Amino acid sequence: MEKVWLEKSYPPGVPFEIDADRYKSLADMFFKYCDEYSGKTAFINMDVSLSYQQLAQQAKSFSAYLQNELGLKKGDKLAIMVPNTLQYPIALFGALIAGLTVVNVNPLYTARELKHQLNDSGTKAIVIIENFANTLEQVIKETPVEHVILTALGDRLGTIKGTVVNCVVRYIKKIVPAFHLPNTIAFNQVLAKGNAEQFKPVDIIGDDLAFLQYTGGTTGVSKGAMLTHRNMVANLEQAKGVLKPTLIKGEEFVVTALPLYHIFALTANCLTFLTLGGTNLLITNPRDMPGFIKDLKKYKFTAITGVNTLFNGLLNTPGFKDLDFSHLKVSLGGGMAVQKAVADSWQQVTKTRMLEGYGLTECAPLVTLSPYNQPGYNGTIGLPAPSTDIRIVAENGDLCAVGEPGEMQVQGPQVMKGYYHREEATNEILQDGWLATGDIATMDEAGYFKIVDRKKDMIIVSGFNVFPNEIEDVVMLNSKVVEVAAIGVPHDVCGEMVKIFVVKKDDSLSEKELIKHCKDNLTNYKVPKLIEFRDDLPKSNVGKILRRELR
Repeated sequence: MEKVWLEKSYPPGVPFEIDADRYKSLADMFFKYCDEYSGKTAFINMDVSLSYQQLAQQAKSFSAYLQNELGLKKGDKLAIMVPNTLQYPIALFGALIAGLTVVNVNPLYTARELKHQLNDSGTKAIVIIENFANTLEQVIKETPVEHVILTALGDRLGTIKGTVVNCVVRYIKKIVPAFHLPNTIAFNQVLAKGNAEQFKPVDIIGDDLAFLQYTGGTTGVSKGAMLTHRNMVANLEQAKGVLKPTLIKGEEFVVTALPLYHIFALTANCLTFLTLGGTNLLITNPRDMPGFIKDLKKYKFTAITGVNTLFNGLLNTPGFKDLDFSHLKVSLGGGMAVQKAVADSWQQVTKTRMLEGYGLTECAPLVTLSPYNQPGYNGTIGLPAPSTDIRIVAENGDLCAVGEPGEMQVQGPQVMKGYYHREEATNEILQDGWLATGDIATMDEAGYFKIVDRKKDMIIVSGFNVFPNEIEDVVMLNSKVVEVAAIGVPHDVCGEMVKIFVVKKDDSLSEKELIKHCKDNLTNYKVPKLIEFRDDLPKSNVGKILRRELR
C-alpha cells in the first residue's frame, strides 16, 4: 500500500524514518543517558528518588553480582517478577548491561502459569518480590531456576521508611503468605556485594536478545516474543519521533501506573523517558485510586500513560478533577481500545488530548499513534510510526482498497525476531518480514487506521491478552466438565470480560465451584466473570466448537 499518511497526515517535526542502529544496544543507550542526565531524578517510588547517577551505579553493582557471584553469562535468562518499585529498573538495567535476556513475569501469575514461563524460557535466575514467593516455592523444583534474589516492597526506600513499609506489609496488612525458599539472597545484599565486585563490560550487538516478552501471540499458549536490542532501540526512536515536538529533554515527568513488566509501560515509560532524561513516578498499586491521586497531587506531571480502565477509574475517583493539570502535555492510551466517552471526558477535565495508540508485544510494541496535534478523539488508532509500513490484506491475499476491511499486517525494524523455540508459530505470523496482527482494520484516504474486528478469538481484558484455549484447558481440568468454550463479551470498564459456556458431566457442578477452580489456576484478569451452563455447544461439521456463534 502507498504510504499516504506521510504526505497527507504526518504532523510537523515528526520524521518519516528513524535510525534503528543509532545505538549498538540498550546498554550503550543506558550508559549514554545516565551520564548525560546524571544529576537528574530518574525514578520516584513512595516519595523516594533515584537519580540517573545512582541508577547507573546500582545497576552496575547488580550486574557485577550476576557476573561474579552467580556466574551468569551473556544470553542467560533472568526473570523479573516485581511490581513497580525502584528494584525493577535496577534489576532491569543491571541484567541488560550484563548481556542477559530479561524475562518479564507478571507477579500475579498462578503456579501453573509461572512454571510454564520459567521452563519455556529456560530461566536460570529470578528476582521476585516476597509477596509472591510462595507461588515460586510450589514449582521451583520443576524449573531450571538455580538462583533466587528475594526482595520486599520497602527494600530501596531507606532503612527507616523501608523497615516501616515492610513491617506494615508483613504484619499489619499480612499480604506476604508464608513461604520456604532455601538459598535465596536478599536484593539489598546483592547490591552491597556487587558494589565490591568489578563490573565487566559486555559486547552486545543489535541482534542479541534483550527480552523474552511473553504473550499468547494471536493464538494459543503463552509464547516468548524474541525482542532484540535493535528492535527495542528502533521502537524507542519511533516513540520519540512521534512525540518529539511536544517533549523537552530533561524536563519531562511521566506517571507510570501500568506495570513495567507489561511491554507498553516498559517501552513507553521506562525506556522512552530515560532517553529524554525524564522522571518516572512509579505507582506500585494503582488500584488504590485515592492513594494514587494523593501521589499525583505532589508532582507537576507532564505525561501519563494508561489503558481505558485506568483513565476511567481516575475520572470517577473523587479528587481527580481537582488536580493541577497545567503541566500535562501528553496522555497516551493503549493496550485496549479507548472509549470515546472516556477520551472526551478526559479532555474536558484535563484540557489535554487523549492520544490513542496501537501496539503488539511482537512489535516492542508501538505500531501506530494518533498525531500530537490531533484536536481530539476520532475513533482511529492514528498513523503508522516512522519507518513502519502497514498493509491491509483480504482473505484471498489481495491488498484491500481504501476503506475496505482486511487483516492488518506490519513491517518495520521493531518487528520481533520470532517466538522463542517455536518455529511453526513464528512462520504462521511472520512471513517475508510482514507480521500478521490478527486484527481486522481499515485505512482511510488520509492514512488513518481503524480496528474494526479481530480475526482471531483473542480476548482483551484491561489491556491484557487472554486466550480462549488457555481458559478452556484449565476449565477442562475439572472432572465435572465435559465441554467448554470461552469468548470475550463487551464490558464498559474492562473493554471485554471472559465468559464461558459449559456442558456439565456432573450435575452437582456449580458456578461457585468452577470459579474457584479457575482462580486456583489462572491470574485474576483471566478468570471467567460469566458462566452459562448449556446442554450442548454449537459445532462445525467436523466437530469444532464454533465460538463465533456463541459470540
